[in-house]
Amino acid sequence: MTHVSPSGVDILGPLEPGYRDILSHDALSFLAELHRRFERRRQSLLRRRKERQAELDQGAVLCFPHETADIRAADWKVRPAPHDLQDRRVEITGPVDRKMVVNALNSGARCFMADFEDASTPIWENMVSGQINLRDAIRREIDFEDPKSGKRYSVNSNAATLIVRPRGWHLDERHVRVGGVPVSGSLFDFGLYLFHNHDALKERGTGPYFYLPKLENRHEARLWNLVFRHAEDLLGLELGTIRATVLIETLPATFELDEILYELKDHIVALNCGRWDYIFSYIKRLRAHPGHILPDRSAVTMTVPFMRAYSKRVISVCHRRGAHAMGGMSAFIPVKGDAEANEAARAKVREDKLREVTDGHDGTWVAHPDLVPIAMDVFDTHMKGANQIDEEVVSTVSARQLLEAPEGAITDAGVDGNIDVAIRYIAAWIGGRGAVPIHGLMEDAATAEIARAQLWQWRTYGAQTESGTALTADYLEGRIAEIAQSIKAEADGNDALKLRIETATGLLRDLVMSEDFEEFLTQPAYDVLTGSLKTPMRLTEFEDEL
Repeated sequence: MTHVSPSGVDILGPLEPGYRDILSHDALSFLAELHRRFERRRQSLLRRRKERQAELDQGAVLCFPHETADIRAADWKVRPAPHDLQDRRVEITGPVDRKMVVNALNSGARCFMADFEDASTPIWENMVSGQINLRDAIRREIDFEDPKSGKRYSVNSNAATLIVRPRGWHLDERHVRVGGVPVSGSLFDFGLYLFHNHDALKERGTGPYFYLPKLENRHEARLWNLVFRHAEDLLGLELGTIRATVLIETLPATFELDEILYELKDHIVALNCGRWDYIFSYIKRLRAHPGHILPDRSAVTMTVPFMRAYSKRVISVCHRRGAHAMGGMSAFIPVKGDAEANEAARAKVREDKLREVTDGHDGTWVAHPDLVPIAMDVFDTHMKGANQIDEEVVSTVSARQLLEAPEGAITDAGVDGNIDVAIRYIAAWIGGRGAVPIHGLMEDAATAEIARAQLWQWRTYGAQTESGTALTADYLEGRIAEIAQSIKAEADGNDALKLRIETATGLLRDLVMSEDFEEFLTQPAYDVLTGSLKTPMRLTEFEDEL
């Protein structure tokens, strides 16, 4: 169904019950204004990403920009955080489906990051119903009964503070076009949420808070600042009403931490160590250099030198500038009926959070409500105040330390594990789920990106496993086929799931075997979802056991 809206805005997606409230005339006019004002700059920045990658491929070396040395040397701080973002010791993250929103708000965490990005497949239903769910949660109108379990869900009185992560600058929302051009997924998610909820958030004593993903540099942060200020002007909001946390999850951004904070200093409250995407970015940005081949994904922990340097630099810069330094995600989740595995997972979570809080982080992430008490106990024990911003952490990190490749082995099990996780995850993503439990971990797009990027890197440079297996194109193609067949056997009798597994296998094969490195796997996967906008794919279930 095509719906023509104000100012040449076309909606290429079904208008299900409730959608017209979100996609109202005034909301779409607001969105169209953001698009017309900022789309050209967004496209320019995306072209600059490609140009910068070409420079790196040709031998340019990442470094701290000399032209911004005065910003790094000067004495300045960001605007203080609002009261409900002062204490962020434990945050939970997850997609924007109705049950997840209620459970996360009730989890006991200080904040909930409602994720339109890596934890959500951007099918039309997810993106618009997610806006409905957040609107209803803010107004405490989200009560519902699960038809499967009969359980009643409602938000309790001490709910977590809501923070929303829109999609990154690189993603379009193809179901909405202005003047025939798809709008930015970032502006779609941000604009609709802000437009509909800024008044209701103020009434609750909170505000429109956002996590900003995938920024590569200060220029991309500047664009967000321009968007924020223009949106505040359009809606009659005071400067600084919109507050943001920037995920430091790309390698180039680590060289511009001060600059990113400076560009957003009236709106920013924190930086966050987005560890999984950061590892992916390390592979992607250094892909032309065989001296930066990584070992098994499981060996690239936060304690390896380049990851340790990254987290210490985030803490040091944040505290100097008066911002929170948020730790990263612990992806472990409980496994039903396996007490031994659960105890091992809890121990790993505790160890990870202890490292973060003693290093100086002001908060951390978990992926499951059952892990909130564990992380909370660690931070309560070691962080007596609301945060540790006043505790200066002096850490001089060099460019060499940020780029140093870790030691470690590539194993046959690591290769197979990457193939297995990538196929399972992509199949689930195509089926409408962006956060997927796989082998005791909550996987999202970032971990699948690491898996496929490592396979590409190992094939490209003729790596061998520690047992001597040569990771050639033929070998990897054979293993992809064999593992895919094994996964399909688990879906016996489910033809729709088998088809998604076959599609996922084809996508993975193309990504691994391509001579060119695909910037994000979600872009060709989005092509699968939106091949025919008049008949968009609908949300389907994907079996948890896969």
